[in-house]
Formats: sequence, structure tokens, C-alpha cells
Amino acid sequence: MGSVLRSVSGVRWGELRDATGAAAGGIPSLLSRIAYGDEDMARIAIDDLGDAICALGFVVGEATAPTVPFLLELVGSPHVACGAELLDLLGDIYRTDQWHTAAAATRDRKHDASYQQQTGWETAARTAVYAAGQSSRGSPPPYGRRRRPLLGSCCR
Repeated sequence: MGSVLRSVSGVRWGELRDATGAAAGGIPSLLSRIAYGDEDMARIAIDDLGDAICALGFVVGEATAPTVPFLLELVGSPHVACGAELLDLLGDIYRTDQWHTAAAATRDRKHDASYQQQTGWETAARTAVYAAGQSSRGSPPPYGRRRRPLLGSCCR
């Protein structure tokens, strides 16, 4: 995939599920479109990737945490368009608590195993964003509040 995203092939995407429950095999191509596409292609790919790894802006899946390092790599790449939108997506991931909230709201033991797995995805995703922000900036990540870009709002 070029000098950017070199280690993307090291993730077993086909074994992971995205935030919608679908197979995560399409995530590498979305990352590639962000890295190497023009601004319009990157904007669309970010929107599609957001739906896959942070559905509705607050639901993460199994493939979310493994995607975070690649998002940070793209943010740091000078030729990648829409860095602000990538930061917004990272912010959405960092603030997720849907599964933890749902688990706390139900006391139904039938769902304990499912919520444990889902809250684990949420914790892993949040931890990945935090750790990446710490290592690149030395302080908590200053990610944005809004993921959905407006038409033509991509910027470097």
C-alpha cells in the first residue's frame, strides 16, 4: 500500500467485525482511498470508514481499535487530505460509551457475555486513541467533536 499504511496487511481484517457487525475486510481499501485518493475520494472514504468503525458516531466494533493507529498515521502524513475530519473521527471513537451505558442500564444476566465483549471493544478503542495521542503529543488527545464533514469542507 505504499510507504503509508505499510503494516495494514498485518491485521487479520477478514476475521474482525466492524461496528455494524459486518466483516471488516473493506477497511484496508477505505484507508488506502484516504491515503492516496483526491480530496473528494478521501472525504467519502472517511465517511464510509466512520460508519464502519464508529457507527452513528458512538458505536464501535471489534475492528475499531486495530484501525486507530492507521488513522493516526494518516493524520500525520502531509499529503493526506481531510486531516481535520480524521481527528473528528478519532474524537468520536475516544468518547464512545454506548456499550458501557447499555451494560449498566440492564441487569439482565442473559446479556452479560455479549456486553463484556462489546465493552471490551469500546475500552480497547478508547485506549488506542488515548495511547496514540499520548505518544504523538505527550498529552491527552485534542480530538474534535464532529465527524461528519460538510460538503467541500475537507482541509489539510
